[in-house]
Amino acid sequence: MADNPALPRSGVRQDAVRLSPRSRVLLAVAALLGALAFTWPLLLDPGATLAGDDLAPLLFALVLPVVLAVVVAQLTGDDLDVKALAMLGVMSAVVAAVRPLGAGTAGIETVFFPIIISARVFGPGFGFVLGNTGLLASALITAGVGPWLPHQMLAAGFVGLLTGLLPRLRGRAEIALLAAWAILASVVYGWLMDLSFWPFMVGGESTISFDPADGTLANLHRFVVFNLATSMGWNVGRALTTAALVILLGPALLRILRRAARRASFG
Repeated sequence: MADNPALPRSGVRQDAVRLSPRSRVLLAVAALLGALAFTWPLLLDPGATLAGDDLAPLLFALVLPVVLAVVVAQLTGDDLDVKALAMLGVMSAVVAAVRPLGAGTAGIETVFFPIIISARVFGPGFGFVLGNTGLLASALITAGVGPWLPHQMLAAGFVGLLTGLLPRLRGRAEIALLAAWAILASVVYGWLMDLSFWPFMVGGESTISFDPADGTLANLHRFVVFNLATSMGWNVGRALTTAALVILLGPALLRILRRAARRASFG
């Protein structure tokens, strides 16, 4: 069956998940709490109540799942097209299926590729929800459920959200933009995940361990050294893998998903 000539072949994006004013407010709240959840080791005063190693992460581990549930429920409420819901289910299954192919071994990470391409086609709201549902589904399959999961879901959700907000380009310029964004997003994701749990990764009086008695600049220096020494190889591997997938497979998958979006004509 030929495509409807009245529908755009490559130009207009159809947002599968609408961002209402209420949704935008909830996303802003989630972004603020997420920033606190990831950067709390650098923001606490040495004498603050939350300056210990136990209370702050426990608080965020309890609050983040609730916030994510509220935001995702708002985004996928009664206004969500049934075809968009079906597409969300399909792409969540794809994310869950491709994650074990890399599983972070030597920095090889495949999970961000379908999130970035889907968010590019179906919009920022779809990208945010897919980042959450996809990471949750993959964690259930790979036995990756733990206190780190809400942080992973939130970070992946905002990777999808920001992908959907990138400038509109087409052809080689679009692929170059997505590849560059894949590198940046992959590295920042690794930094954020390391930062949120860095206080528990290194103990004792090491020069790269978190010290609640130090100020922000001193702990930032400790974290940078820690990240360079322990995690930069994985971050670079994730960035290069995702960018390579975008360059090699991105054009074909973009065409397939855009054709599906035109046929679905989300309401």
